[in-house]
Amino acid sequence: MRHALSLADKAEALGEIPVGAVLVDSEGNILGEGWNLSIIENDPTAHAEIVALRHAAKKAQNYRLLNTTLYVTLEPCTMCAGAILHSRIQRLVFGAPDYKTGAVGSRFHFFDDYQMNHSVEITGGVLAQECGEKLSAFFRRRRVEKKAEKIKNNP
Repeated sequence: MRHALSLADKAEALGEIPVGAVLVDSEGNILGEGWNLSIIENDPTAHAEIVALRHAAKKAQNYRLLNTTLYVTLEPCTMCAGAILHSRIQRLVFGAPDYKTGAVGSRFHFFDDYQMNHSVEITGGVLAQECGEKLSAFFRRRRVEKKAEKIKNNP
């Protein structure tokens, strides 16, 4: 999770929401990593998880990422949960809950449907306070910046 947090810093440096993700194999080797790129790539699917999965799948030359663990600093949304399901990731570990769009327990639980063709082991709340504070600080700073810009443009 610490590595995912460092990847979130890369997103923040680009002006993106600071979320990072890293996919590792059963021996802990990094297969793929990513951070939010939706804003600069004008791509609503460029969430940290999707970027990491794309990177790993290309490296593995396989869309199935069996026997892997995905670490992500924020609870995945529905889109990312779907990608996790389809890539056959074995385990998901996330940091902060996402009470607005979280699909792994906060808003609802995507993987609770017993009819899914794949199950994912889930561990939430790992370094949750640190992950959550990184996001909260980003949005606090962004609100201050937007307010200052509004005052500057409307004296």
